Amino acid sequence: MFRPVVRLSTSGVRSLTRTRQCYSAPLASRCYSHAKVETDEEFDARWVTYFSKPDIDAWELKKGMNTLIGYDLVPEPKILDSALRACRRLNDLASAIRILEAVKDKSGPHKDIYPYLIQELQPTLIELGISTPEDLGMDIL
Repeated sequence: MFRPVVRLSTSGVRSLTRTRQCYSAPLASRCYSHAKVETDEEFDARWVTYFSKPDIDAWELKKGMNTLIGYDLVPEPKILDSALRACRRLNDLASAIRILEAVKDKSGPHKDIYPYLIQELQPTLIELGISTPEDLGMDIL
């Protein structure tokens, strides 16, 4: 790293020169976060509460699902149950089907996750009258 240094010559004229200084690096010891780590149960409860708001609108529903799907996880059935009920309160069948499609896509190569979620959500799907993408023939496309 170069650092400018002002020097006085014998004739009293100032001159600006650059000198090279070497800095020794301190040992890396950092605390990146002092925030409390959220447990899985707290995470689930936060999202269930978010989707259970009685005054949730379509934008909040889509924003919440977009954020949730952006995480490196597949949402728990109780979170999806809450989101599907929010879709029903909004009378938004298209969003409900998109949620199921997104979860299927999020399951990726793990072929046992999506059938488990559908099995757990089956009573809710029947109660709310929501068909799965497979029931609608959308998996064939």
